[in-house]
Amino acid sequence: MWPNYSSENSSAEYVVSIVCMVNEKYREAVPAWEPFKNKPENFEYFFKQVMDLILNEEVPLQQRTILIIFMDHCYNSLEIDVVRSQVQRTVSLAMWQNLLPAKLRQELKKSGKLRKAWKSILKKDSKLNAETKTRNDFDRSFLQTAMNKFCKMIACKELDKCTVEYCQWFLGLIIDLDSCLPTRRWFNTVLSDCHLVVRCMKSTLYENDDVFTQLTKTLQMYTSFEVNDLTGEQLSKQEMMSAHYERMSHFQRCAFSKFPKLKKFALGSIAQLDQRKPLERWLQELDMVELLKLCEELNIKTSSDDQETVMEMIVSFHERRPSQLDAINELPLYPTEQVLWDDNLTKTEKYNMDGCLALPKLNLQFLTLHDYLLRNYNLFRLESAYEIRQDIEDAVYRTRPWKAEDGSCIFKGWARMALPIQAFNVVEVAKPNIGEAYPSQVRADITITTNISRNTREEWENLRKHDICFLLAVHPLKSDQTFSKKSKLPFTEKFNVLVLWLDTNQYQADMQSVVKEGHPDPYESLNLIVRRKPKENNFKAVLATIRGLMNTQCVVPEWLHDVLLGYGLVRLIMLQWGQQINSLDWNDTFLSFSHLRESFPKHKVIEVEADNEVVPPFKLHFNREESEIKVTSHIIPNRGPYRHNAPRRNAIKFTPTQIEAIRSGMQPGLTMVVGPPGTGKTDVAVQIISNLYHNFPEQRTLIVTHSNQALNQLFEKIMQLDIDERHLLRLGHGEGQLETEKDFSRYGRVNFVLAKRIELLEEVGKLQSSLGVPGDVSYTCETASHFFLYQILSRWEKYERNVLQSKSLDIVKSEFPFNEFFIRAMPLFSNTDFDKNWEIAQGCFRYIRNIFTQLEEFRAFELLRSGLDRSRYLLVKSAKIIAMTCTHAALKRQDLTEYGFKYDNILMEESAQILEIETFIPLLLQNPMDGYNRLKRWIMIGDHHQLPPVIKNLAFQKFSNMEQSLFARLVRLGVPTVQLDAQGRARPSICDLYRWRYKKLGDLPHILANNEYQSFNPGLVHDFQLINVEDYMGVGESEPNPFFYQNLAEAEYCVSLFMYMRLLGYSANEITILTTYNGQKLLLRDVVRQRCGDNPLGWPSKITTVDRFQGQQNNYIILSLVRTKHVGHLRDVRRLIVAMSRARLGLYAFARVSLFSNCFELSPAFRQLMSRPMSLGIVVGEKYPPQKLRSPENQHITITDMTHMHRYVYDM
Repeated sequence: MWPNYSSENSSAEYVVSIVCMVNEKYREAVPAWEPFKNKPENFEYFFKQVMDLILNEEVPLQQRTILIIFMDHCYNSLEIDVVRSQVQRTVSLAMWQNLLPAKLRQELKKSGKLRKAWKSILKKDSKLNAETKTRNDFDRSFLQTAMNKFCKMIACKELDKCTVEYCQWFLGLIIDLDSCLPTRRWFNTVLSDCHLVVRCMKSTLYENDDVFTQLTKTLQMYTSFEVNDLTGEQLSKQEMMSAHYERMSHFQRCAFSKFPKLKKFALGSIAQLDQRKPLERWLQELDMVELLKLCEELNIKTSSDDQETVMEMIVSFHERRPSQLDAINELPLYPTEQVLWDDNLTKTEKYNMDGCLALPKLNLQFLTLHDYLLRNYNLFRLESAYEIRQDIEDAVYRTRPWKAEDGSCIFKGWARMALPIQAFNVVEVAKPNIGEAYPSQVRADITITTNISRNTREEWENLRKHDICFLLAVHPLKSDQTFSKKSKLPFTEKFNVLVLWLDTNQYQADMQSVVKEGHPDPYESLNLIVRRKPKENNFKAVLATIRGLMNTQCVVPEWLHDVLLGYGLVRLIMLQWGQQINSLDWNDTFLSFSHLRESFPKHKVIEVEADNEVVPPFKLHFNREESEIKVTSHIIPNRGPYRHNAPRRNAIKFTPTQIEAIRSGMQPGLTMVVGPPGTGKTDVAVQIISNLYHNFPEQRTLIVTHSNQALNQLFEKIMQLDIDERHLLRLGHGEGQLETEKDFSRYGRVNFVLAKRIELLEEVGKLQSSLGVPGDVSYTCETASHFFLYQILSRWEKYERNVLQSKSLDIVKSEFPFNEFFIRAMPLFSNTDFDKNWEIAQGCFRYIRNIFTQLEEFRAFELLRSGLDRSRYLLVKSAKIIAMTCTHAALKRQDLTEYGFKYDNILMEESAQILEIETFIPLLLQNPMDGYNRLKRWIMIGDHHQLPPVIKNLAFQKFSNMEQSLFARLVRLGVPTVQLDAQGRARPSICDLYRWRYKKLGDLPHILANNEYQSFNPGLVHDFQLINVEDYMGVGESEPNPFFYQNLAEAEYCVSLFMYMRLLGYSANEITILTTYNGQKLLLRDVVRQRCGDNPLGWPSKITTVDRFQGQQNNYIILSLVRTKHVGHLRDVRRLIVAMSRARLGLYAFARVSLFSNCFELSPAFRQLMSRPMSLGIVVGEKYPPQKLRSPENQHITITDMTHMHRYVYDM
């Protein structure tokens, strides 16, 4: 529609149609602004028409609601140039022309720069023609006019459904404007002048509509947020109090000089007057005329408001505002029943952007770090509550509660995650800590029956100290006439007593409701305890971590602070440019000098030592202009005479873009690497870590990933490089999945150190005996240290002095003091060259010195006696490369900071799959030093074109944008990235299915050369194919439960293809069956169990969803797209990219072609899929393994449908 838009001829209906299309694209989470980039000159007129329609009261309210939603999308898309240019016209300093003259003068007094900018605006306006000035006045007053019309609308007593919906979306727009610094800077003053919050609170809608009420409270919070609107700096509690006292002092001065009735008020103490009740009591002394005069003196704009509203304007402007932080600290970390079953907050699983919600949003920018943490805290708390509610509802449903004859509750069912409570007693309520109102600890004993299966009983008995359980009071409404309490149970009751620590805030609130409001004691009616899976029950620790960060001064590195909030991009680039390190050791990054030249095609590579052969490893020096590279090769010193002493080397030939990513990661500052599927993201990450380890041995690097699987893959590759394993540490519960015999957990590393210490001391004993030194010098690390200092070093220095003075080959051999110690490596000196033999001798001494260096590091483990102290020392001092998941970082932040954990670099893999807050927390796992954060580098590696973090609740995912990762947000902000541009996973033909999504994505040489990529897939005509599946017995997709989609025809077809491939000899481990819905996944497993469960065909490697398989790959993928009526969530292009990019050698997708072929967003991939026949083609007479050439004599057969495939497989 946009190409045909005309500013002169397009009607209002045409404009609204375009707006609807944009809103629908946002609802479906697909790019919305691409079409407008083709004719950007028309967008100015289009935007003007949208604003005209919003202000036109003749336009139906439903259409104006759609237009308001579009405007909200515009204000939240400031990264789009064509949108930003128009939005900025409506929100700028010039919009202050709508203020009262006295108010304007008051605001301009705050800054000399403001006065200068205002004069410049007036000067420019004086030179404009009448038409341009009219347009500027319209733009500048648009929001003011819209708010005035909104205030008139909500002043009505009765409002229909369309009006309520419009008001909700309008308030949402105002909140977004006030919570984003570029718009808030000028808009907040106009908003305060309009008194929109007061008018909303006085409307009938505030009393009758919960969503409107919550939105008004959110807007009230943001209008007085702790931020300097002009500078963007966060205001401290003291600065907020000073501003409040300044307002009150001004009020008192006006009252003293102009209003005799308020003389006593003017002379009173502010601390006693700044509450709502005292202010209202004093203002009631004034009549309406005096109130209006007071408003004029205080620069408060009024219109035709009643006395109550005018009084509220004055009170709300001057009353002391409550602290948000205090309110959050008083909230229980566990969700209450009010939160769990509040429809406006958590019961939103079917939300589809069809209404406005009172939820925080994770937009492009934030006001301050406090605002950033506050939004994430509230959203994470609500998302956790939603998941908890689902688990509780499932547990209660399974226990089948009924009402007994005496009114008590009986449970006729059974649930693995829930047990009835036999007895509950609160046994300890500890006194509050100083300065707190709630108990420091509340302990209770609970008795439960354990007459359950052994496995379930063991799960309950193995609950750990910090595991979270939920206590429920279940009151069933229905009675069970058939159940009698006198009936005997067929087993003897067994009971267990558990000790619980209750949430102290919640206990305090419950007791207050009992005492003050007369509610029944909830702890007397508790009858069910519910637990959750440990992996899903980490919410309390994460919430406590976020709340802890809000209560401490978050010190983010200066170079990163503004970028995290969405600003300061230019400053980041300048800072990083000024901190560039020109000379670095690239270690084993390059395989040869020619590889080095190929890696820097735009640079002039100069050999410093042109006379000698230049071989790796290399040191590179970049000049300031970045045009020349001076290369020097250096020889790694000999580390000892044994084969295992030789350094391990990298064998990967990195591409130029991978080299660019490695170089960026070695430099200080923020590095963002976009890695399409199969481009070697992990290899780049490992090489960056290795280079940092060798260039900066005193620095410590923290590795963070989304999943244990990705972390283990990364860790296994790190172990293959030239990094001493004593400096490696893996934290978290996934360490056991490492495919290595070595234990890299904290206690595993402690055991390694102790075992290594004994091994090294035995070496010291051998060295002692070889030298004939008396005594027991190998008893401890301390005695070994003295032995090295007085016996080894003295002998070496004497030998070194003799060799260097004589330069004699004979002396090198004959006087070498450690010949007997290295008897296993004999002959040591086989060369006739002096330099080579001298290097061997030095290598032997380095080997000996390394023994004593390690023992000196292990000395602390002799002094520390407990395993806990040793593991803490290892974490804080010894380890140089520490790996953990983002969840573990959030859970253990408090412990890590208390231990004094320090690190200099962070590398994050799978950054695009990590929640925004879980990406932020690892930045603050250490306490600041002298007010500064010691973090020097932050390397983020991910792919925002693939699937984002998993958010179960659709409202939080779509409306609150909680699925937006920090990586994706920084890409939207325009932070420079390095995109890897060569893939080495899939055949070129399969890669073409997703290659179009990236700016540049080629193939690595081995893709074109290796036999497995050149060979055909035995028994199958094509290496990828889209197979059309029609209804089976008149049924396509089915939905037994909401959002639980299945397609029996596709499931049977997929399994038949799997059976066919297995019969040809394909390995089951090489085949994975994927689908886009959990319902289809379960159906596929049922079909495989029925067809292959009792025969040698076995199961495929995995049957899972596309979302779960992200980050993994297999040779052959069978894909079921399920839907036959609507495209569904595959319309999200990111899910399509993941689905298309999992296969290496073969991809076979089953779908309703007519449905997916009409989806515009998917068309680049489906055009290629549809270029081949849409009936499965098989080849008779071929067997696995694959061959390069296909025999022309083999017959090709076209499979018409699922039943045809069934018969063919059955007849094989």
